[in-house]
Amino acid sequence: MTEKTEKPEKKEKPKEVKRMEGNVVLIGRKPVMNYVVACLTFFNSGEKQVVVKARGRAISRAVDTVELLRRAFVKDLELQGITIGTEEVQRAEENRKTNVSTIEINMTRP
Repeated sequence: MTEKTEKPEKKEKPKEVKRMEGNVVLIGRKPVMNYVVACLTFFNSGEKQVVVKARGRAISRAVDTVELLRRAFVKDLELQGITIGTEEVQRAEENRKTNVSTIEINMTRP
C-alpha cells in the first residue's frame, strides 16, 4: 500500500488587482472608428471623463482615436493628461522578459 504524501502548498503573493472603471477604453487591433464609437458612447451616456489606454503597437491607434474625436466629433473635448510608461512582460515562447510601452490619455467633456 502506498501512501500519498502531500506537497506543502506554495503561498503565492496576492496579485495586485487593478480596478477598471466603466469609462476606460482599451485599444487593441480593431479599426480606429470602433474605439471612437466606444468613446462617443461613454460621453453620450453622461460620462464626463473617458480614459483611453494602449500598449505597444496600439499606441498610435490610441492617438489616432483621440485626435479623430477632437477634430471631427467632440469639438469641446479637453485633454486632462497623458501618462506614458513601461511594463515588463514575460514572453511565453522565448521565456524571457521584454519591455512594452504604455500610454493613458485622459479626456474630459465640459
